[in-house]
Amino acid sequence: MGKDVIIACDFASVQQTFDFLDLFTEEKPFVKIGMELFYAEGPAIVREIKRRGHKIFLDLKLHDIPNTVKKSMAVLSNLDVDICNLHAAGTVPMMEAALEGLTRQDGTRPLLIAVTQLTSTDQQHMEDDLWIHAPIADVVMHYAENAKKAGLDGVVCSPLEALKVHERCGSDFLTVTPGVRFADGELGDQKRVMTPAQAKEIGSDYIVVGRPITAAEDPAAAFRRCVREFVD
Repeated sequence: MGKDVIIACDFASVQQTFDFLDLFTEEKPFVKIGMELFYAEGPAIVREIKRRGHKIFLDLKLHDIPNTVKKSMAVLSNLDVDICNLHAAGTVPMMEAALEGLTRQDGTRPLLIAVTQLTSTDQQHMEDDLWIHAPIADVVMHYAENAKKAGLDGVVCSPLEALKVHERCGSDFLTVTPGVRFADGELGDQKRVMTPAQAKEIGSDYIVVGRPITAAEDPAAAFRRCVREFVD
């Protein structure tokens, strides 16, 4: 599995999204469509971005009872996206149901990955708000192992945890890592971060990069910098 940079297209409208994507005249970047854009524009924007030739990570983080997630994944599978995700906290039966729903009649399906802990979550928040008192690194590994047990393709995790996930779950178990910032950039609300070069060094398979690209003065140049540091 080759490494790739995924741009988080966290925009509020179709116009903002296409104004941004039109800046890329030399490449068709892999893009992440999150809740904000999907809830604003619906499935139509997924189909249009796909029609334009982009790979898509549909980042909706499903978390519900197994039957509801199964039926929802069957709907998302018809959108022909490349990656879908859910919360590993939904339990192994939910993840197994999601995989069943996502798989088409011909046996094909998008990649399915699980969120372990959000990169905005630190040990204190996990203990105070969620009443989870195990070390965050242990929680992430446990959730990753549950995702593998359920048959998923990988996890969303901090780049700080990618190496250990591969050690615990195998080199073919994908690590998709947000929380990536340039060395000279702002951290924003992310707490557990790395640079693209560091993420490459510790074995992240995909990095998800938002504001360092979308808010850059020259987004296409920022994207190419990411590719140079992470892929090349």
